[in-house]
Amino acid sequence: MKMTDKVVVITGGTHGLGKTLAELCLEHGARVIVCARDDENEGFAELEKRGIMAIKADVTKEGELRGLADMVVDRYGRIDIWINNAGIWLPHEPVEGVDWARAHDLMEVNLFGTVYGSKSALMRMREQGMGMIVNILSVSALEGRATSSAYCASKYAANGFTLSLRKEVEGTALRVLAVYPGGIKTELYDEKRPENYGEYMEPSFVAGKIVENLEKDVPEEDLIMRSNYK
Repeated sequence: MKMTDKVVVITGGTHGLGKTLAELCLEHGARVIVCARDDENEGFAELEKRGIMAIKADVTKEGELRGLADMVVDRYGRIDIWINNAGIWLPHEPVEGVDWARAHDLMEVNLFGTVYGSKSALMRMREQGMGMIVNILSVSALEGRATSSAYCASKYAANGFTLSLRKEVEGTALRVLAVYPGGIKTELYDEKRPENYGEYMEPSFVAGKIVENLEKDVPEEDLIMRSNYK
């Protein structure tokens, strides 16, 4: 599916992978809408200058994402691709050192943000009879990792939701894809960079692989990209 004139919504799209992905989709001719919790930053103005619509919406609030979906359909008539990209991370700590109060917010964003975004998109896509939901997960959704228990748990939960949603739309023109990247060099790790941060992938590389997959006649349902992925 060529991206030309496709209506693409990306959550968490003002920085990191989301921003890079938004810019690349725009270069491929898509109409791009991004959202983020905070609109008081240079990211919104920079993207809007380039022709990307930036909307304030908190992925942990279902009503705000439903409103975003409604607004996009009101303006463009449809949603072709909805990418649940918003996510947060906690620095590596053994279980007894994890700030579990912060882990609640981690779960709200990484799991429920994916759930609410998928649900909001799905309601509109069922009406239009087509559409694609893409959930940006992590290789941490596939294997347990020492000192990353909270983050892995949030991504495992989001993965279980994604696989279940995929089964719910079987036999229809709706698709549910999952992306499992390894570490990416983004602001996500500014609080405390992992020791092997230098081995992480560039956002442009990951975004390129995602768009390349989306433009295939039959995209891979599960796109796995580890740090040494070629």
